[in-house]
Amino acid sequence: MALLLLAIGAFAVALSVGSVSVDWAGVMEGLKGRDLSVDYAVVFQLRLPRAATAFVVGGMLGLAGVLMQILLRNPLADPYVLGVSGGAAVAALLAILLGWHMAGISGAAAVGALASMLLVFVLARGRGDWSTTRLLLTGVVLAAGWGAVVSFILAVSPDAHVRGMLFWLMGDIRETFPGWIRLGILMASLLVAFGFARSLNLLSLGELRAESLGVNTTLLRAGLFFMAGLLTASAVTLAGAIGFVGLVVPHMVRLWGGSDHRLVLPGSVLLGGVLLVLAEAAARTIMAPNQLPVGVITAFIGVPVFLYLLQRDRAGGRA
Repeated sequence: MALLLLAIGAFAVALSVGSVSVDWAGVMEGLKGRDLSVDYAVVFQLRLPRAATAFVVGGMLGLAGVLMQILLRNPLADPYVLGVSGGAAVAALLAILLGWHMAGISGAAAVGALASMLLVFVLARGRGDWSTTRLLLTGVVLAAGWGAVVSFILAVSPDAHVRGMLFWLMGDIRETFPGWIRLGILMASLLVAFGFARSLNLLSLGELRAESLGVNTTLLRAGLFFMAGLLTASAVTLAGAIGFVGLVVPHMVRLWGGSDHRLVLPGSVLLGGVLLVLAEAAARTIMAPNQLPVGVITAFIGVPVFLYLLQRDRAGGRA
């Protein structure tokens, strides 16, 4: 309930702040259909679509971060650790270099992300079962390879395209609504993961213990991999590679609300959305009328918050 109230407050802040002050009396007149003023257009055509997109993307990254940390049993795992964002970045930068429009760039990023996810799965599995260590190493190596390709594309690209490429790589929110498909992916993934919350609790305690209590760990881990990859791919195609949300948010929820995934899963969706909505509002307000990439703001927020949580965890004597 506290996170729901916080989400409402974050939307109120996002709709209120910006380079243009809003007359809410004029906005209410626009809602009644009496006067479609400039204030009405600013709120409902610019700020509300960006805030809604930021909330959906933040929720996707928060949920994907939880699933990745369970899958890899690594507290430093985030949605990008297995190279999904690298494949999306390479495809998106090539589309920008070819002069494609935004829809083509998003489509190319989706294809690159899904291709990278399938490549990691095939290479990590090999001829037998895939272990956590093999999966992690395969993803890290592939991500490093994608990073080298991204550096090469930036080096050979004309100056006219580099700025747009850098904004995409740092993460940026556009003035468009997220769409029903991506919202459906987020809600369906949350419901499916919530249905397996007990199995996720057992898997986080160890694979052998989960198997002894009747959990099909092979099928569960494969489902976690593809679900986290789909969430990450959807988020990346919508807003680029926004860092730190998927890493920091699950730890914040666990430290404040415990490790039961019946609370961690919905809490990470809500807190991830709130964090990115506030970051989006700050990105277009700090240097108004100029806008910063949202990924820069999340890094500025995520680094000190994560270090504070680590120090608090140590002071509390937790493992």
